[in-house]
Amino acid sequence: MATDWTVRAITRAMLPVLLALTLIELFSGLVLGGFEEDLLRSPSLLVLVPVTIGTAGNLGSILAARLSTSFHLGTLSFAPDDDELVGNAVATVALALTVFPVIGAGAWLLTALVGSTRLPVTTVIAVAVAAGAALAVLAVVVTLVTTFVAYRFGLDPDDVVIPVVTNVCDVLGVLVLFGAIRLFVG
Repeated sequence: MATDWTVRAITRAMLPVLLALTLIELFSGLVLGGFEEDLLRSPSLLVLVPVTIGTAGNLGSILAARLSTSFHLGTLSFAPDDDELVGNAVATVALALTVFPVIGAGAWLLTALVGSTRLPVTTVIAVAVAAGAALAVLAVVVTLVTTFVAYRFGLDPDDVVIPVVTNVCDVLGVLVLFGAIRLFVG
């Protein structure tokens, strides 16, 4: 583990990561722009976009913080039978399965209150739950892989994992959400 906390060491470790993440975010914006017409036809789905990608990043960040703490305490083993690792991953998915139905219902309700809903509430909830479940699994995978890579390269997971997870979840959030929209809306 890197213990050099100088500005130079942190910059040397983080600058390439942040530059790569900037390019990933630009790609996410391009993908989102390609779906603009679909979103404008269904305002409740438009409301889902920032909430879905934000929540996926938050779930990954929570897991990243827990794994980083375990890493610093020396209790993280990266073994498939590690109870702490598996428990945190399962808790992340379970949290997503409880939060995303509320997100879908909230998006539908918000657009219904302003009179612009065009989809049934069940469709919006189905899109939110499907996207949320898939994103939770992807957030777990991205978090585990990023934490392991940080560990292997001697980087502090506190510096690397959360920025990577939130940015990658932004891109994955857009792609997965539109996959769920295609599945349930057409």
